[in-house]
Amino acid sequence: MEQATLTTDNRPVFSPALRAVATVISYITHPLFIPLIITFLTVRALPEYFVAFAHSSKRFQYDTLYIRVLTISIFFPVLTLLLARSLKFVESIQMHTQRDRIIPYVACTIYYFWAFYAFKREGVTPPFFNAFFLGVFLAVVLSMVGNTYAKISMHTTGWGGVIGLLLMLMTGMHMNVSFPLVVTFLVAGVVATARLILSAHTPAEIYTGFIIGILSQWIAYGIVG
Repeated sequence: MEQATLTTDNRPVFSPALRAVATVISYITHPLFIPLIITFLTVRALPEYFVAFAHSSKRFQYDTLYIRVLTISIFFPVLTLLLARSLKFVESIQMHTQRDRIIPYVACTIYYFWAFYAFKREGVTPPFFNAFFLGVFLAVVLSMVGNTYAKISMHTTGWGGVIGLLLMLMTGMHMNVSFPLVVTFLVAGVVATARLILSAHTPAEIYTGFIIGILSQWIAYGIVG
């Protein structure tokens, strides 16, 4: 098995091949994709909840749910980041520094709170789904505050949120989500390892992200549920 060497400050240095794999993992598990993934999986796994709420309102075209989530959670944040980069408000679209994350954080608080507010006010999605978006909003707010002191991992915050959602469904709604929970723990571990291999975060920033993600979902469920 390939072993990492150490730098003068005792940080491991991994091979280019391993770093390339970690980079690919970081891209395909990016937190921007998580709301759309959760929307797709919950609609497929729990259609009875969504159908009941969708049929209760004639004002909502249910087929547009995926498009709305994609627009709010991916298109708008990416557009904001690209505009901020073109105006030189951020140095890199990869947001290596805490300063680069300020504008995206502020923008995402607006986008995710609007998503929660719109879904809840329309009354066409189940409460646990609304709570998930409120949890994402809270996680972004807490991460933005924490960004003043450290570059908290957005990857682990996102996947911590997925863990929090599944724990909420298990304990709050008594659903059997043992298999998805195990898979999510595995994915979250791989993601955290990839971020460490790339030296993108310290272990403390990784663990803080998980804690923020999980707690945010629990707080949101307590408010909405």
